Amino acid sequence: MRGPHNIIRLVRTLATFERTGAINLVLEALEAPPRLRFVARVLGWPFKWLGLKGDPALPPATRALTALGPAYIKFGQILSTRPDVVGDELALQLQYLQDKLPPFPLSVAKEMVAAELAMPVDQIFSTFSEPVAAASIAQVHRARLLDTGEEVAVKVLRPGIERAFRKDIDAFYFAAGIIEFLSPASRRLRPMEVVKHFDGVVQGELDLRLESAAAGEFAANTDKDEGFQIPKPVWHLSGRTVLTMDWAEGVNMADNAAIDAAGVDRNVLASRVLQLFLQHALRDGYFHADMHQGNLKVAANGDIIAYDFGIMGRLDEYTRRVYAEILYGFIRRDYRRVAEVHFEAGYVPADRDIDEFARALRVVGEPIFGMDATRISMARLLAYLFEVTERFGMETRTELILLQRTMVVVEGVARSLNPQINIWQDARPVVESYIKDNVGPKALLRDLQKTAMVLARFGPKLPRLVEAQLERQNRPMQEPDNKGALHPLIWIALGAAVALSGVVLGQAL
Repeated sequence: MRGPHNIIRLVRTLATFERTGAINLVLEALEAPPRLRFVARVLGWPFKWLGLKGDPALPPATRALTALGPAYIKFGQILSTRPDVVGDELALQLQYLQDKLPPFPLSVAKEMVAAELAMPVDQIFSTFSEPVAAASIAQVHRARLLDTGEEVAVKVLRPGIERAFRKDIDAFYFAAGIIEFLSPASRRLRPMEVVKHFDGVVQGELDLRLESAAAGEFAANTDKDEGFQIPKPVWHLSGRTVLTMDWAEGVNMADNAAIDAAGVDRNVLASRVLQLFLQHALRDGYFHADMHQGNLKVAANGDIIAYDFGIMGRLDEYTRRVYAEILYGFIRRDYRRVAEVHFEAGYVPADRDIDEFARALRVVGEPIFGMDATRISMARLLAYLFEVTERFGMETRTELILLQRTMVVVEGVARSLNPQINIWQDARPVVESYIKDNVGPKALLRDLQKTAMVLARFGPKLPRLVEAQLERQNRPMQEPDNKGALHPLIWIALGAAVALSGVVLGQAL
């Protein structure tokens, strides 16, 4: 329930950082300005007694986030992959959040599995281990099927997790509403829409049936991707609170020493992580949106194994083209074209000066290309880019939020494997390949053929639609203003002409 009572939740957040001793560490790591540090301490210290105690055995930042709940843990997981943002010390502390959280009892997990599958655990599995990994949403058990002897991973939602997330998200909604009320200028950034988007993502993660479907679709899309594996779901042993999948054996992506011991080249691995993400986002429009080290393993043959498909991102074809053209424009340092793409997509209002916008983009791009390869950051460029577009009146694009967030995480994973990686050098072939196939004459022909197919499907209805429109034209008009009455007919005729042109062009080629 969204109301003023959520103020307590928000105040308790700051108070918890005070009580656990994490506030100084976090403010230092984020290089917060003196004024912000002063305000944070003044608001947090008087309410320190309201803060959650957390587990004293944990480091301060991890202790605070785990005490505050799953939504905060998710945020910490993202930061754990970015030592360049929060520093090595804090990033190391936050890695605990990926798959080493306190598990809930084995007996509870078995009860939940039995309730979901309507059958006692010992009639399904010959063995069912203690938790092998525990994260913010669920924990995983290693088991063996009784009938086939096949090893599987059984994922079980944490008890009461839906209610815990609802409490945090309600507080986020309340905070977004307060921001919009107190700062009308912030409304173009659509804080409420941002929270709504996050809410939808979380709700999908809390239903493991949706994760099963996501795993199946993702596996189909990436079946031919070299060096990439996805465990398959066991459908008849999965449900809303339980997901059973093939067991994936490998080394945790965060364990560089183990990866080296296995003889896997981390430089190759880092490039593969980045390029696979870009391929999935651009080629398929469907990508793993929670690619931190805790959700990735390295197989004995060097393949990357991905799992945990609760958060997936989806981009429509047009958005993919826009995103690729923006990246390609920066790679080529063609800032005028990057500006044009923003205006063509409607990201920046048409009444703004395109030349001025292009100059602002140059200010973003040139310093980055002047950096040493180890400091070049695509995620940082996207962050700077959004800052510039905000100044030019760009509204927050909720469909790009998950993409940007995942880019941050993926880049952090790649740099943890190879600190010397040149992000642009590895991204360039993927982006260029997409541009070659999806922007230009080949893409135009494909679009025209798709238009022809759509019109063909609705072909039997077109005569009746035209006839109905003509009949309406011949009726006495109640309103004197009949401006635009032929608009549907014009578009039908134009669409048919375009489709016909596409078919003729396709035959000519």
